[in-house]
Amino acid sequence: MTRHRSNHCMPLWLLGMLLLSVNICAAQGIQDVQLTVDDTGPSAPQRIVTLYQGATDSAVALGVTPVGVVESWLEKPMYRYLRDALSDVEYVGLETQPNLEKIAWLDPDLIVATRFRHERLLPILEKTAPTAVAGPVFDFKASLSLIAEATGRENRARRLLSEWDQRVADFRQEMRLSGLAWPQKAAVARFKSDHLRLYSSGFAGSILSELGFQQPDSLTAQGWGMKLTSEENIPVINADVIFVILEPDDPAIMENYRHWRSHPLWQRLDAVQNDRVFEVDTVNWIMGGGILAANAMLDDLYTHYALTPSSSQSSLPCQARPTGDMEPAQC
Repeated sequence: MTRHRSNHCMPLWLLGMLLLSVNICAAQGIQDVQLTVDDTGPSAPQRIVTLYQGATDSAVALGVTPVGVVESWLEKPMYRYLRDALSDVEYVGLETQPNLEKIAWLDPDLIVATRFRHERLLPILEKTAPTAVAGPVFDFKASLSLIAEATGRENRARRLLSEWDQRVADFRQEMRLSGLAWPQKAAVARFKSDHLRLYSSGFAGSILSELGFQQPDSLTAQGWGMKLTSEENIPVINADVIFVILEPDDPAIMENYRHWRSHPLWQRLDAVQNDRVFEVDTVNWIMGGGILAANAMLDDLYTHYALTPSSSQSSLPCQARPTGDMEPAQC
């Protein structure tokens, strides 16, 4: 593929015309972009903009410092675990509404987007710079591989994924040796101010499945999950373990959690009676979306189950180098 990089920002008049054409282009349907870049050394993309959380996490894990990123969902403007690596980046709006003018002003030579969020914007993004497009935002392996291929860091990605596979195998082995019933049925419950979301897929759900956990019987055919608005539905949460996702800085959410937790039906849940209800970090479990967050989530699970990783296993506190090196410091 031949990559072209302009020396000037996209003119505002052109941006306006492209905005008018988005609906037409989106209606025609755009196939997933398979960005193939034969990049090594100085020809690799140097000015990368990431437009979803998992892409930003993946870039840092690969040793890439983007010139532009979207704001985080929580801990604004950027999750604490990524702040050191991204101390000098420009913010280009929200994941759901990126600032197209600012993206063009940054003059990127690679944009990383996701069809789930940005399908209607792809005609504009692709005229701004070569654009790598991911599918689901929660597929951290796909995001990592996509950025690695586009930046010539395939070897690094393979090593990160191999380390992940080793950690998964180690966790499953430790759980089998723990004396607990295995596999366990796990419920991921996110409390909001006026309801509860019970997830069956997404970032946390896919990782739990890979680790060997099973879903509660009530979620076996529920797509993304369920929205529960009444405490009468508490029995559908029943599982061996419940992972509770909260936003501690939101008083309304914490009050709703206390309300549900005090209900007699909550007290009858197997996980409650066996002291297997764990409050987990929202960023690690659903917001981060990349391999660094996945490893932090796995760290949480080792902690909650009082397991000790084998000496060869460790999390990945990778930081991006400020230089153009193809490989980051060892994790």
